[in-house]
Amino acid sequence: MTLEQTLRQLPTQAGIYQYFDKNGRILYVGKAKNLKNRVKSYFTFTPHLQPNKKLSERIVSMLKQATSLEYIVVNSEHDALILENSLIKQLNPKYNILLRDDKTYPYIYIDTAQPYPRFDITRKVLKSKTIQYYGPYSVGARDILDSIYELCKLVQKKGSLSSQKLCLYHQINKCLGPCELPVSKELYDKELSFAKKLILNKKLLISHLQKRMEIYAEQMRFEEAAELRDRIEKISRSQIHSEIDFASDENYDIFAIEHTQTQAVVVRLFMRHGKIISSSHSFTQLHHGFDLNELYTRALSNFYTQEKPPLCVPILLAHNFDDFEVIQDHISKVFGKKAQLLIPQRGKKKELISLALINAKELLKRNAQQQTSTIYPEIQKLFELEKLPLRVEVFDNSHMAGVAPVGAMIVYDNGTFDKKSYRTYHLQAKDEYAQMRETLTRRVHSFEKNPPPDLWVLDGGATLLQLAKNILLSVGVTLDVIAISKEKVDAKAHRAKGKANDIIYTSEEKFLLKNNDKRLQWVQNLRDEAHRSAIAFHKKTKLKQDQESKLLTLHGISQAKIIKLLNHFGTFEEIKNLSFEAISEVLNQKDAKIIKKFYK
Repeated sequence: MTLEQTLRQLPTQAGIYQYFDKNGRILYVGKAKNLKNRVKSYFTFTPHLQPNKKLSERIVSMLKQATSLEYIVVNSEHDALILENSLIKQLNPKYNILLRDDKTYPYIYIDTAQPYPRFDITRKVLKSKTIQYYGPYSVGARDILDSIYELCKLVQKKGSLSSQKLCLYHQINKCLGPCELPVSKELYDKELSFAKKLILNKKLLISHLQKRMEIYAEQMRFEEAAELRDRIEKISRSQIHSEIDFASDENYDIFAIEHTQTQAVVVRLFMRHGKIISSSHSFTQLHHGFDLNELYTRALSNFYTQEKPPLCVPILLAHNFDDFEVIQDHISKVFGKKAQLLIPQRGKKKELISLALINAKELLKRNAQQQTSTIYPEIQKLFELEKLPLRVEVFDNSHMAGVAPVGAMIVYDNGTFDKKSYRTYHLQAKDEYAQMRETLTRRVHSFEKNPPPDLWVLDGGATLLQLAKNILLSVGVTLDVIAISKEKVDAKAHRAKGKANDIIYTSEEKFLLKNNDKRLQWVQNLRDEAHRSAIAFHKKTKLKQDQESKLLTLHGISQAKIIKLLNHFGTFEEIKNLSFEAISEVLNQKDAKIIKKFYK
């Protein structure tokens, strides 16, 4: 069916629509309250079908490449928003704007119903009316919590009260010891009140930490002093200093967007009890133009998901945008009550917006300076990448003659290795091709929760590169991929020190660059980190397998039977959770009984 034929039979219900190019590659995902009206507005039909001239340059460029259209009907515009957001994360369409930072932020909380309440951290809403929340914190939540327990004599561990025995924390004067001693409510509440004051006032908290750090230094307790120094640095990093003085305990979430020709930034400020307690930001590259509406829609729908934040507070926005009412309806549904979205025009709320915009402009300026002084544009040009490779995922596998096969994914994000985003995989496959297929397939299946990067780098040659392209094609994802492998000599990788030339493969050609070429060294650095991560995880896995294997052997299960189980089920973790019947199908009932008893 041609594009024009599809346009003429569109339904009037709500839904999402997807444009594809001549190669079946997805170009754009959009949502609509009325599919027929929305999609037809992209075109004029006389004298022939062509893009509407009133559209932005970005959308016109997309429509000129579009040769087909598909759509999905849903129950409401809200459902269309949710589905659109999900598909953009999974498929990374060429002309959509993708914001990757949709993580939930931690809150510090306290349950006041407890006889001796203590503070802890959560990212979810806890079902209790007696819980008080402090946050959200973009960075430093754990450091603030640890600092509270450093400075206040509160119950530190969940199990302390149930044990009814004094612990180390009482002995080192960091807990009043209500688990065993008759501590009055007044005395404990005094410590609680001080802790709450510190949480609400970072300046006061940092001041007390600095005094404690100086005491440790004088006592030559340098390790503890250094720990406090690092903690102070992390807590300070989350602060945005403001002279705006709210006399009342007002709470706001503040969102502002600024952009240049090549990138945009979303800044979020969180004000609680009249003070800005934390901030965060997300950059996105503008490969095909800026769209204010799409950015606000992505930023707000990503932050206010079905896993709603614990607090529903008024939301201040720097700009109006087309989907304002759709987003307000979405956030209202998330919280189960009317959400307040405000665009301040004057007063202190407007000053908060100005503060957010000033910070956004500064972030753009700083980021632009970093990028112009980096190698990213050269990498993009040499390998003909669609996007600047700011966020890169690198893959490698490791095994020993098929034993303990594992996969590793490391993440490089704008100049640094993002170790929190690293992933490792226990694999079933025994050969390297199948192992890479298993690793990449598992990564692809997680795209909805963790969107694709700008670039994939594989430790391997042209065969693995094609494998990756096929896997991405099978799920409709557009993503640049390159691979790096050793030069072959006599059909074998030549690894002699000083002679191990690397070849970089793209879909179109291969590159044998000089060893001192910075672009080659950049790729090598990524490959080496992935290799290190894979080998480290393999060693850890093999050591654990060897230990469990020895223990099973001592209980009468031969090495041959253990290998048979591992070949069939993959890992000891899988074997541990198997039923008696499943083990009996591979070995016999006597062995199954021994194994179940061993793990029990």
